[in-house]
Amino acid sequence: MAAYQLIVLYHHPENAEAFDKHYDEIHAPLAARLPGLRSYTAMRPVAAGGERPAYHLAAVLTFDDENAFIAAMAGEEGRAAVADLANFAGAGTTMLTGPAGVVV
Repeated sequence: MAAYQLIVLYHHPENAEAFDKHYDEIHAPLAARLPGLRSYTAMRPVAAGGERPAYHLAAVLTFDDENAFIAAMAGEEGRAAVADLANFAGAGTTMLTGPAGVVV
């Protein structure tokens, strides 16, 4: 079965410590309650070759299919997670959604 993913790329915040605290203690637990969520990973990129990573944090949320994703985001938990972005992600995000397949 093909999965459907939401990838959220968080731009570098002015205050990384405050961002990380809010993300870890408030936002991630909100997002983890999305109904139909199959998996949820987050990573903070490290500098490669001394260059600053393009993003501060990348989160990948996986659902069984597009319908499960749409239902999750339209529900109370999805609306709460989206509304919470204004509380800590002032530098902005880039969001990508679509079907995901396994390569390896």
